[in-house]
Amino acid sequence: MAKEQPPRRELSWTPLQSRIMESNTKMKLTRCGKITVGIIVMVIAAVIIGLIGHFITHGKTSLYYHISFKVNNTDYDSKFEKPYSQEYIDLNEKIVSLINETFHGSKLRRQYVKSHVVQVSRAKGKVVIHAVLKFISYLKNKAAKFQNRIKTILHQKLNGETGSLQIDSSSFKIANLEMPTAENLLHTCCGRRTITPSGHKVAGGMDAEPGEWPWQASLQRNSIHRCGATLISNSWLVTAAHCFIRGNDPKEWNVSFGLLLSDPLMRRPIKNIIIHEDYHYPEHDNDIAVVKLSSPVLYTSNIRRVCLPEATYTFPPNSEAVVTGWGTLKSDGTSPNILQKGVVKIIDNETCNKEEMYSGVIKPGMLCAGFREGKVDACQGDSGGPLVSADQKGIWFLAGIVSWGDECALPNKPGVYTRVTYYRDWIMSKTGL
Repeated sequence: MAKEQPPRRELSWTPLQSRIMESNTKMKLTRCGKITVGIIVMVIAAVIIGLIGHFITHGKTSLYYHISFKVNNTDYDSKFEKPYSQEYIDLNEKIVSLINETFHGSKLRRQYVKSHVVQVSRAKGKVVIHAVLKFISYLKNKAAKFQNRIKTILHQKLNGETGSLQIDSSSFKIANLEMPTAENLLHTCCGRRTITPSGHKVAGGMDAEPGEWPWQASLQRNSIHRCGATLISNSWLVTAAHCFIRGNDPKEWNVSFGLLLSDPLMRRPIKNIIIHEDYHYPEHDNDIAVVKLSSPVLYTSNIRRVCLPEATYTFPPNSEAVVTGWGTLKSDGTSPNILQKGVVKIIDNETCNKEEMYSGVIKPGMLCAGFREGKVDACQGDSGGPLVSADQKGIWFLAGIVSWGDECALPNKPGVYTRVTYYRDWIMSKTGL
């Protein structure tokens, strides 16, 4: 990926100047006594603060709970099954607002961290809400007592004023959750990131931040990075078919997740590789494959899935998208250890097919992204990785899969990607997603 080095910012500072008494040789004993007492008080205070800090850091425990209840005045809709649908988002906001209000106004307001609707099921035509709650507790050996306090507070709220939601309080249930399972559920929504990247949008590629692109994966053959891939569920990734032209034996491949190639957050062997039936190298048509992991990953703040767009979803020309990967920083250049990101613009196929660009070779299943002047592009080693674009709600969808291009970042030669919407039904047929 082409990368422009950001300007270095030099740090400077002025040392604090000491104030010296004019006649320090005439300092009285009582003055020295006050200084000594002051130092002792400061030392004691520092020790106390340190102990408090140690207790806060090491004494707290994260506790997770699964709650469920029926909402009598909300009819079940199949759209609730899609976590990026407006119906699901609106319902989640109502439920989370209710839970936030409940605990922010309670004695547990300092222990309450967050909640999230993880599933909407059906009971006699009405919706049943399943949510995960996270708390911080300093009572390590009193988890049962803590759970009872949560249950009491929630039950009182559900029996009282719940706004526009008519909740069947008799249906309320609560249960403990183990941390890995709970964190997986809290981060199960697609296309969401748990961080807000610092800095401003850039024209060239730059280092990504931890958790910024949590669906990015590295496809490795014999433990060497070969291609990028995108996590679309706990068990499935999507990538480019041409990544496997030199070998498609799953036993030779594995996947790693995380910001650094040298220090991944997680690794998984591959169980199965499914290449599009109509892909024929060296042609670029149908350059898509799906990969099944040997065992599912648990979602965390830094490992999450991207949203797959419906076949009818559109990515408007000139809208911004982001391409990520560990590819070379220029043609035949060196590869970085840290994930790179680059902001590009979607280019419509008619423009991309002009003579000065790709002269008619761009097919409906392909998508162009970049700039007429070049500068930013995917490059060698980025193949199979994601091109993503956010909707108005800040949810990220997979627009393209890095496929091919004329070298890297040349003027009038934008990157060409496999258009995901064009192959949406094929992905469904192979993965069920």
